[in-house]
Amino acid sequence: MEKRAAPFLSRTQAALRRYLGIYAALWKNSVTREMNFKTNFLLWIVVEVLWFGLQLAFIGVLYLHTEQIGTWSKWQVVMLVGASHFIQQVFQAFFLINCTNLSELVRLGKLDFLLLLPVNSRFVVSFRQVDLGAFVNAASAVAVMVYAAQRMDLSPGAAQIAGFLVLCAAGILIHYSLMFLLASISFWTVRAQGIVWGYYNLFQIARMPDEAFGRGLFRGFFTFAVPMLLVSNVPVRLLVDKLSSAGPLLLLLVMSGLCFAVSEWIWRLSLRQYTSASS
Repeated sequence: MEKRAAPFLSRTQAALRRYLGIYAALWKNSVTREMNFKTNFLLWIVVEVLWFGLQLAFIGVLYLHTEQIGTWSKWQVVMLVGASHFIQQVFQAFFLINCTNLSELVRLGKLDFLLLLPVNSRFVVSFRQVDLGAFVNAASAVAVMVYAAQRMDLSPGAAQIAGFLVLCAAGILIHYSLMFLLASISFWTVRAQGIVWGYYNLFQIARMPDEAFGRGLFRGFFTFAVPMLLVSNVPVRLLVDKLSSAGPLLLLLVMSGLCFAVSEWIWRLSLRQYTSASS
């Protein structure tokens, strides 16, 4: 048994080193590209910080007229907005530009070249570019969450922080899977950027407390069909001790795995339908 496991482990390690090397090269290219347009890099950081500030200001105005939204206090909602922004910016750093560019790769025939590379096609399509400015904006979201925790006299333990990060990763996987799935529609429609950006606009729903939507059809749709309300609500509930059971945690993890599996199935189906731009 051990003799058979050894070759498998060595192959896995070799593949991992190979893909890490490829990803490092992609990072290098992204840094070079960003530094060639420094003004654009800095401008987008400023735009995102201002947008984040406007959302926090909106929460401040909202809580001038109420003390709670459901059971959510002001600083809990501030932490929710910060967590949602953090998840969105990490997603944007790694995946957004790659998902939105997929339809152009199909339309212009550039996907043909990527499919010929001796690497997993989804890997190279998903990780070709990195948005470095989004990491700066994610750091500002962390600062807001830390400040909100101080205002609530909240001191989460190491297990809570680790759980929060795992749940954030699950939320990012949901965003990535659904946006990649929608981008794959471009194999049939050629252009799918409008649909992809339409989904991106739904990110704003993740910033709102789930209790604000009651128990109607809207909340059910954005919990089970498009699990936007799970993405940031569940991680923050874990941090502020608002979870009454492990159900929401399991639901978020299951939905992230399900979304990824469906997006992978659609991706493979799309590739079988693809006949290249020159056909």
